[in-house]
Amino acid sequence: MCSAGSFSCMPSVVHDTLNSLFRNRPQLAVELLRDQLGVPLPHGTLAHVATSDFNDRPSRDCQADTVIVVGPWQEPVHGIVVEIQQDVDDSKRRSLARYAAALWLRMDCPVTVLVICNDRKVATWAAEPIPTTLPGYVLTVEVFGPATTPMITDPAQAEANPELAAISVMVHGEHRDVATAFIGALEKVDPEHAPYYYEYAHRLASQPARRILEEIMSSTAWPVYSPFAREHYGKGHADGRKEGRAEGRAEGRAEGRAEGEFAGEAKALLTILHAHGIPVPDEIRERVMACTDLDQFDAWIRSAVSATALDEVFDTD
Repeated sequence: MCSAGSFSCMPSVVHDTLNSLFRNRPQLAVELLRDQLGVPLPHGTLAHVATSDFNDRPSRDCQADTVIVVGPWQEPVHGIVVEIQQDVDDSKRRSLARYAAALWLRMDCPVTVLVICNDRKVATWAAEPIPTTLPGYVLTVEVFGPATTPMITDPAQAEANPELAAISVMVHGEHRDVATAFIGALEKVDPEHAPYYYEYAHRLASQPARRILEEIMSSTAWPVYSPFAREHYGKGHADGRKEGRAEGRAEGRAEGRAEGEFAGEAKALLTILHAHGIPVPDEIRERVMACTDLDQFDAWIRSAVSATALDEVFDTD
């Protein structure tokens, strides 16, 4: 899915990570549309993730990346279709028009399609009006791409909106001031959440930006769970790091790193399920916490990103 000018990380990782930002905090879509793109949306109104399945049997499958409803379920005031687009794909234009029409029919309220791009060429393509054969129906989507992504160099601004700051790292992370502001903000963010924001930014960043993040992180004390951090940190092995200055540090570091690695993956998975409103019974929670297979965690997390029910992630038979 990545175009020639895209970032070097795998497109599925960028796609899934951006979706996670919106699914974990749906208000982000409202803020981008209202505060960055000038779409008139209300302040202080609940936003929540809705089903993104627009199938109308016997039609072919039609599923958007993320759908967000602004306002109560019974009386929604606005619908938002968030679509992550990493390459130019003219066949997708018809789907975007269909998403908007289907959500409007479902909710009977204004609908906006928000396309997130990390490539200028793709953003220009996505901004072109989409004509249809339905008289009078021409869809113009809102595009949040490199040209509209703010360069956040103020730690206070990054702290106020760490999701937007992570996207700023994706686009502008090769500017050291951006990476520095992002890491500085994480020092003030809830310690339980900070590692996940760092992980989001690391997954989204270009390789040069990742190196800057890693260099800055090498001087910090709190653990995170990027590939780099797994090598150098690990929740629960602070004692191992201290012992690392003395004899026997290798064992303490290895044990702490492994425990932190698995604990981080387990917490990330459970956080995604909670954000999607999927209840996790005790037996599944125990299974997740006991897992020491990183490939299994990867499979679970990839499934959880778009899941709406527990059996879409786990074999519950």
